[in-house]
Amino acid sequence: MRYLPLTDADRTLMLARIGVPSIDALFADVPAAARHPGLLDLPLAMGELEVERRLGAMAAKNLSAGAVPFFLGGGAYRHHIPAAVDHLIQRGEFLTSYTPYQPELAQGTLQYLFEFQTQIALLTAMEVANASLYDGATACAEAVAMAGRLTRRDKAVLSGGLHPHYRTVCETYARFAGNELRARDAAPGGGEDLAALVDEDTACVVVQNPDFFGEIRDYSKLAEICHQKGALLVVIVTEILSLGAIIPPGEMGADIVAAEGQSFGNALNFGGPHVGLFASREKFVRQMPGRLVGETRDAEGRRGWVLTLSTREQHIRREKATSNICTNSGLCALAFTIHLALLGEAGLRGLARLNHAAAVATAERLSGIPGVHLVNDSFFNEFTLRLPRAAGPVVDRLAEKGVLGGIPVSRFYPGRRELEGLLLVAATETVTPEDIDRFEAALGEVLR
Repeated sequence: MRYLPLTDADRTLMLARIGVPSIDALFADVPAAARHPGLLDLPLAMGELEVERRLGAMAAKNLSAGAVPFFLGGGAYRHHIPAAVDHLIQRGEFLTSYTPYQPELAQGTLQYLFEFQTQIALLTAMEVANASLYDGATACAEAVAMAGRLTRRDKAVLSGGLHPHYRTVCETYARFAGNELRARDAAPGGGEDLAALVDEDTACVVVQNPDFFGEIRDYSKLAEICHQKGALLVVIVTEILSLGAIIPPGEMGADIVAAEGQSFGNALNFGGPHVGLFASREKFVRQMPGRLVGETRDAEGRRGWVLTLSTREQHIRREKATSNICTNSGLCALAFTIHLALLGEAGLRGLARLNHAAAVATAERLSGIPGVHLVNDSFFNEFTLRLPRAAGPVVDRLAEKGVLGGIPVSRFYPGRRELEGLLLVAATETVTPEDIDRFEAALGEVLR
């Protein structure tokens, strides 16, 4: 058969050649708890038409983002993507080209990556940005690793307002790199004193703005304290659109900025792929992970593009690499670049105002329901509500009523009883007044 070419005899010969008794033996290093016994509960064989019908029926059981009022956020946000974005990224020269191993032959790819870097530097108010990373979470972990290399210190302080998924990725990196993490407990509404944790052994302090609970803060004073102790301030941004409205990290004194770029040009995509953004001060550029595209002139004086810095292991000896990142999410970065270019500065600021207005209207309506309280003193397009009962069952009831009404904070922090009543709500430009009406009515009924 064309797609299943191996016979039982072929498999037996291959196993004998590598010296294992069975295919299962190849997975001996995978913990038993992580292995699924037997086969999945799926038909063994079906025709293409039957498969389409079966999968279509399965998909129809889901409540899709575009079908009902949608107020989910938590690090991935639903925004309107202009039709031009998908049309342009599907052009053959973009869709089929990928990593420019011979960069001089990929001038178009290098040019848009140069434009992408420029956009990120302007958004974050930083001096230099790279050609993107996997996603926001791994960009965060790379920022912590970079700070350690720069300061030659091993300790990183993580804010309680950092997205818990970003925190766990940092913990994974640290476990193998031998770094020490001092992670604060989740801090809805603030109250944490990060400055008190900064000492002569601290490589960096990692904060998020707006934080996981939606709160906006000015970290200028914390940056000064970090610098006095020889540490760096790393600022994480999960909703990059917020930089169209709030003070960018660079103006607060941030040394490194890591962010998620999904909001521009990239749909929710069932959780990925997304695109990691990374920027820093120019004096730190040689320790920046990934790649950097630069502008040059050829022998005839024509404008051109080159890989100015390639410090990942695909381009440099492994022991000299700053990262083992092996991609730059090129197509997602292109979608980001096209969307932001279509918006322009005026469009970006206007879109940010629309998001904030939608969130303010939603917060005012929902916090007017008896027993519902707004936790935030400030927010952009996402905020936290405290409900009079556990948020998890409330969200399930809302979904039954055709409203995707936020995310229970307890899903990110299982076992934390004091967080069970917290509901994380996001409202973007895709939210209509009718959506807010339905959310308010449904939440009022569920809580009654």
